[in-house]
Amino acid sequence: MLKQFSVKSTQKTELVDLTARVKKIVKEVGIKSGLCTIYIPHTTAGITINENADPTVKEDILKQVNTVIPFEDNYQHLEGNSAAHIKATLFGSSEQIIIEQGDLLLGTWQGIYFAEFDGPRTRKVHIKLIEG
Repeated sequence: MLKQFSVKSTQKTELVDLTARVKKIVKEVGIKSGLCTIYIPHTTAGITINENADPTVKEDILKQVNTVIPFEDNYQHLEGNSAAHIKATLFGSSEQIIIEQGDLLLGTWQGIYFAEFDGPRTRKVHIKLIEG
């Protein structure tokens, strides 16, 4: 089963917590055991799983990513968003999570984050659920 929703970023770089939205989709579909794939169909955005208990972790991640891959660094790409493409490549465009007993098998502190690197924008998120 394929589901889709939009996510709106408000900043140039941002980590948006998708955990509750993805968990809600899994519950609505009713899969008890299987796989959930989250796919971001954009070349300047990505997806990651990391701590969601302390919001400063998101800030630290973005601070370091933006330091290591600065917005301006004599890039050749004419569109002016090479840094966003590089960041998206490093984060990746998909994550896969096991579903057991009708819930995502995330660790105690883990959350699912949409990673915006060329915002603000409205983006698509695809969720593929496979029972089994």
